[in-house]
Parts: sequence; structure tokens; C-alpha cells
Amino acid sequence: MRKSLLAALCAVTLVAGVLSGCGAGRKVVLTTGMKKDEVFRIGDASCTLPEVMVYLTNMQNQYEAVYGEEIWNTKSGSASLEQEAKEQVLAELAQVKAMTLLAQQKEISLSQKEEERASAAAREYYASLNETERNALGVDEEMVKRMYREYALAASVYQQIVEDVNPEISDDEARTITVLQIRMEDREEALDVCNQAKEAAGDFESLAERYSEDRTISYSFGKGEADEAIEKAAFDLGKDEVSDVIEAQDGFYILKCTSTFDEAQTQLNKEKIANARRNEAFNSEYNTFVNSLVRQLNEELWNTVTFIHDENVTTDSFFTVYDEFFQVG
Repeated sequence: MRKSLLAALCAVTLVAGVLSGCGAGRKVVLTTGMKKDEVFRIGDASCTLPEVMVYLTNMQNQYEAVYGEEIWNTKSGSASLEQEAKEQVLAELAQVKAMTLLAQQKEISLSQKEEERASAAAREYYASLNETERNALGVDEEMVKRMYREYALAASVYQQIVEDVNPEISDDEARTITVLQIRMEDREEALDVCNQAKEAAGDFESLAERYSEDRTISYSFGKGEADEAIEKAAFDLGKDEVSDVIEAQDGFYILKCTSTFDEAQTQLNKEKIANARRNEAFNSEYNTFVNSLVRQLNEELWNTVTFIHDENVTTDSFFTVYDEFFQVG
């Protein structure tokens, strides 16, 4: 299953925010007075039906390759999975278009080497399409090239915005600890079990299996990932130490620390925290920019968009080809 470049770059949801007009101060126009194949506009950027179909069909075929066609019979709440797939495609394309406009504002452009990569990627992807697929998607090689260029520009915008963010994170800030945990609903019973645990610390696991309300008794977490009272108590423990009874929102806890520092997990947490800081910096600038744009959605055309069900339409490599030429992990 593909990993969306933009999903990896930043956590911005655009279906509601960019095209449906949720939120104060957003300029949104819903219209049917648009070009025949124009699905939406954001500012001066336009998205056409063939672009939507490339994204949607590649997503469809990737899912079907793993789960089979019956996956689309599943419901997610009141919406079908097909409708959710459409909304995701709309979100991704809206984000790409908005970021190409931001690239213009910031005077960001692709290098000659990147332009050549976009051309080469377009040639490869377009050559992979059979005649049925080309007709069903409604694309030509020049359109595919433009789509790859815009995708690459979106990545460049993100990188420029976050390049000055200092992601230095200390071991202590990213530290992950592992504890055994007993959760109980009655405070007096918890106090009794806590005394037993401190008298026979080596038998903590047996006590947890006997008394804990939770089936899982071993947990690893970093700062900011657990209830505040539990986190404070846990990070104050030394290895093999047992805590006092901790009152939290969902009961009373007793902890035993089994590891005060997991080096591998701490490194993963550093990357997670660094990415969160980059995303925060990006979102701050990006959201301000997007909120200034007028948006138009061709609802009549959008409502006709649906999956292609044709055994000769199996294309699923649009993003794989992009990754191949732009070396995105």
C-alpha cells in the first residue's frame, strides 16, 4: 500500500478545511459554472477530472490488490469506503494545488534535474498505461508530467519551510520507560495490593495478573503519552522500584519500573518529536496561506466521480514511479 508523500510530510486535513468551508474566515464558493472537466479551483490553481481519476484509480487498484474488490462493500459509519477514498483523493489534490500556489508566492521552483526527473517519470508511467487505461483516465503524457511537477513542488515547499526548524531533542525529553502496571477500581484494595507488591517486588507480575483490571500489564511510553499523574510517578521510579498508589481518571494504579531507558525507542521518539515540530512550523504558515484563498468546487461533476470497474484498468504505479525518480522513502 502506498504511503502518501504529503501524508508523510505533514498532518493537514484538507477535505473539510479547503473545499467545504468549515472554519471562520474561509472564502468558499460552490459553483457549477466551471469548465466541463474542472473539479475544483483553489485561487488560480485548477484540478481537472483526469487528475482526480489518476489518483483515485491508483488508490482503488492498490487496495483491491491487497483486499479484493469486496473491500468497497464495507461501510465506515454512514459513508462507504469508496466515498472515503474519494474524499481522501480530494484532500490530497487540494493540498498539492494549494502548495503549488505557495511555491509561486515563495518563488520556489524545481531545479533542472528535478524537471528532468518529472519528465522521465511521466514517460515511464504513461508508457505503462494501455490504451483502455489512457482513455478511461483521460490523460496524456504532458498532463502526467505536470502532476509529477506539482507533487515535487509540494515537497520542496515543505522542505524549505521546515529547513530552519531546530529538531535537537535530548535523551531525557525523548526517553521511553517500560513499566508493569496494576489498575484497580477500589482505592482500599489498591493500597493493600501495593503493600504486597512492595514486600514481594519480584512477584509483581503475578500480582498484576491476579488483580489488575487490564489484561495487558506491560507498557512502554514516553513523556506526554500517558496520564499526567501516571507519567510523573513512572519517570520518578528507578529500575525495579514500585510506586505508591496513583490516582488517575480511570482508576488507581501501581507501577513497577522494568526499564528506565530504551535506547532504540528513544531514538524513534526523537524522530517523532522532531517531525511534530517540523509539522507545527509548516502548518502555521500553510494554514494562514490556505485560509486566504477562494475555493470553488464543481459539485455536479464531483458527484459523478466513481471508481472504474474494468478488468483492463489495473494501473497502480503512479506514486511508485514518483518515488523511483525522486527517491522518496
